[in-house]
Amino acid sequence: MRQIVLDTETTGLEPSQGHRIIEIGCVELVNRRLTGRHYHQYIQPNRAVDEGAMEVHGISDEFLKDKPVFAQIAQEFMDFVRGADLIIHNAPFDIGFINHEFAKLKPAYEPVTEHCGVIDTLVMARQKHPGQKNNLDALCKRYGVDNSQRDLHGALLDAEILADVYLLMTGGQTNLSLGGAESGDASSGGAQIRGIQRLNPDRRPLPVVQASADELERHELKLQELGEACVWRS
Repeated sequence: MRQIVLDTETTGLEPSQGHRIIEIGCVELVNRRLTGRHYHQYIQPNRAVDEGAMEVHGISDEFLKDKPVFAQIAQEFMDFVRGADLIIHNAPFDIGFINHEFAKLKPAYEPVTEHCGVIDTLVMARQKHPGQKNNLDALCKRYGVDNSQRDLHGALLDAEILADVYLLMTGGQTNLSLGGAESGDASSGGAQIRGIQRLNPDRRPLPVVQASADELERHELKLQELGEACVWRS
C-alpha cells in the first residue's frame, strides 16, 4: 500500500480568481511506514503573492522569481504521486489547486484524481473528534506531535507533520478484510487492507497457563452452588 502525504502553499485562496500553487511538499508511506522518499518543489506562479498568503507561509515574489513554472515540474510531480492514495488535510483546497494547474496543461495531463485516491484527514478528524478544533496545530497537540518548528506554514514540513498525525490518528485495526478483499476508504478512516496478513511462523509461542488443582476444585464448587441456574454444563 503506497500513500503520499501532500501539502501545498499558494498565492491566495481561490484558483478561480487566478491564484496559483507556489510550493508542493510530499512524503511517501509504504505499508504505513515512512520510506524517506519525498518530493519538494517551489514554483514560479507568474503572478504576485497576496499579502495575506505571504503572512501565512512567508514565501515572497522575490524568492519565487527564478523558480520553475508548473508546466516544467508537472511530469516529475505526476510520476511521484501516480497510483498512490493522497493524504491531505482539507483535501478540496489542495486538490482544487492541483487540478486547476493540470487543467491549464490540457490535453497533455488529466486531473490528479484520475490517477490517485484521496484521503482527507480533516474529514477523518471531524468524525473522530466532533465539536473540537481539528486544524493541524490542534491535532499535533492532541496526538503529541512536535510542531515547534512550524512558525510559518511550509508544504514539506506540514506534510511531514501530517504524516505523523495520520499514522497516530489511524493507529490499530480500523477495518476487517475477509477473503483478501480490499476494504477501507477515506470516510471510514482511510486505512486500506490488501490481502491476508500472516504472522511469522517462527514467532515465539504464546504461553498457556493451566488452572491449578485448587482453582479447578473451587470452580467445581461454584458450579454446584449455581445449581440449575448454571449454564456452564449445558
